[in-house]
Amino acid sequence: MIFLKLFWAFFKIGAVTVGGGYAMLPFIQEEVLRQGWLTPDEIIDFIAVSESTPGPFAVNISTYVGNVMGGQAGLGVFGTLLGAFCATMGVVLPSFIIILIVAKVYDAFKKSKVVKGIMTGLKPVVVGLIASAVITIFTTIFAPNGWSLNIFKEVQTYIYLGLSAIAAVLAFKKVHPILIICICAAAGIVVGFLV
Repeated sequence: MIFLKLFWAFFKIGAVTVGGGYAMLPFIQEEVLRQGWLTPDEIIDFIAVSESTPGPFAVNISTYVGNVMGGQAGLGVFGTLLGAFCATMGVVLPSFIIILIVAKVYDAFKKSKVVKGIMTGLKPVVVGLIASAVITIFTTIFAPNGWSLNIFKEVQTYIYLGLSAIAAVLAFKKVHPILIICICAAAGIVVGFLV
């Protein structure tokens, strides 16, 4: 049954991922593609949507996947809502349980060298997972058919690189993220009509 599959898939992702939504991205991509729930392009599109909508990234993308897959169960609106609920609960429940346990035992272990060592070791893992997600997204956008010099012959490559550079410069200049999203969304709309 799709609803149990959604819950279990996102529960596993939520249970093993340290570092939040961005660190979950490689696991979400792998699971969703393996199950055939979304295409790589659909994942990229929804990453953009989930980044520009309120709420945590992992919750947004799990809710979306659950909504899409629940809608295909043939139960109409009830299926979409149940799918979204199952996937969202799956990704949120492990964190909720872990935080309850950590809150209960943290005082007893906060000065432990083992706990400090674990936390120190997890930091580079989180950075690596986020970097993996960035590389995957970059490759999907700029080289969907594999890397070759032909990608530099397409005008879209330069447009995407330009928009990415503008967003990075604006972020570096401490421009408010909502303004950056609005500027890049407007530019993307204009480019979409022109190209």
